[in-house]
Amino acid sequence: MRYLPDAKQMKTADSFTINELKIPSLELMERAARACVDHIKDWKINLNKICVLCGSGNNGGDGFAIARMFAWEGCDVTAVLVGNRDHCTPETAHQIEQLKNTGAQFKERFEQEAFESEPYTLIIDAIFGVGLCREVGGRYAQIIECVNQSDAVRMSVDIPSGICATTGNVLGTAVRADYTVTIQETKVGLVLDPGRSYAGICVSEDIGIVSLPLERDEETVCTLEGSDYAALLPKRNADSNKGTYGKLLMITGSKGMSGAAYLGALAAYRTGTGLVQIYTAKENLVILQSQIPEAIITTYEKYDVNELHRLIDWADVVAIGSGLGTKKTARKILKETIAYTKKPCVIDADGLNILSEHMDYLCGADCEHFIFTPHMKEFERISGLKIAEVKKDRIVALRTFVKEYDVTCVLKDSRTTIAKPRERVAVNLSGCAAMAKAGSGDVLAGIIASYLAQGLSEWEAALLGVYIHGRAGEIIEKEQGAYSLLARELAQKAGTAMTIQEEN
Repeated sequence: MRYLPDAKQMKTADSFTINELKIPSLELMERAARACVDHIKDWKINLNKICVLCGSGNNGGDGFAIARMFAWEGCDVTAVLVGNRDHCTPETAHQIEQLKNTGAQFKERFEQEAFESEPYTLIIDAIFGVGLCREVGGRYAQIIECVNQSDAVRMSVDIPSGICATTGNVLGTAVRADYTVTIQETKVGLVLDPGRSYAGICVSEDIGIVSLPLERDEETVCTLEGSDYAALLPKRNADSNKGTYGKLLMITGSKGMSGAAYLGALAAYRTGTGLVQIYTAKENLVILQSQIPEAIITTYEKYDVNELHRLIDWADVVAIGSGLGTKKTARKILKETIAYTKKPCVIDADGLNILSEHMDYLCGADCEHFIFTPHMKEFERISGLKIAEVKKDRIVALRTFVKEYDVTCVLKDSRTTIAKPRERVAVNLSGCAAMAKAGSGDVLAGIIASYLAQGLSEWEAALLGVYIHGRAGEIIEKEQGAYSLLARELAQKAGTAMTIQEEN
């Protein structure tokens, strides 16, 4: 597991390292600068003429140290202080003094005309670090716009100036970096959009800042790594049968929406579920029997509470909502399913749309076993928060929601986030734009339900399901490009993604 700290948490870890482990701040600064120089060389960037733009904080100190190191190597380097010299931290003031007699040119203020007239091949952005929390305006905004309009390669130190390290949002304007070297831990704002796209190619560099404060802080966001996901994969034993791998009831597919039922069931089977039963509108019977003969198909014409109870009693896990519709029968089925089941239950799509108008259905329900899988618009409906409000700080919005309702929630977006009470919020890093197609969410619901049926906890199933779903998309994109992916291919490739993960 890797930690994805926000600005405050990273500052705490930095201070702990300096004050408790007695590693001087200047030593950390030297390590950070050396890491940046080494990565720039590895990227084979043209170093004919370098400009380093430095703020007055310690991010600027990193920049001046980088300028010194390149000057020592004979590069043509100009270091520009874009901040106020009177406001320089002691470390940054020290680095300015160290720059003397190195051959680097030092400018105490930014001059736009002079900057634009120089044929810089590399611009290093060390203006603002992770501590920035205000809108960038005035001359700083003008400087950033000059940087973005330059033909030079742009590289940011720790984080592109203008990006919020906590939310990934643009604070007025921000440097559009080609490369970013982030120090020690990747900040959460660098994996959430739009920060991710502004960072370009982003690498993290360990300079010895300890992670203990991040481990102690239960609100530190995390992401899992390959070995973590491999450890979660359900095991297949020689001495087993279909009952060993769970019975999944999928309540899905209103009239004309058999595709949602098919995609979810296919995904569940492809990821290991032993037995799937689909409870669907009677109009879907023939087509589903043809599409997925492996599934048991049970149909309804009108609401039958006894039949619903019988099916829930049969199952180990329930998934409800994909293509269900929002009419009277669907509402009755959802309400009774929520009230009756004591088993793990995935609620998706129309299930969430119905809930958004009837959150009282959850009163008295066994919510700790529920997994909600909303996209942004569905989350807007069930949370009561506008999408723009959620995006201001999705981590806080998601954490608040799951605490209120005691559910696990998978908030689907370009970077999907997963939250559960008493667990860290996790950000999934797999997936690609090719997956932005109808039916992808139905597949995800089926995968998560499959892992529940095979014995994973709600938290584990959500984490692994989102990751394998994304890996399947990446495999397809690599094979056939970003445009032609179909949701059923995601279901079909999910098993392949599991095999690859197991081998790794």
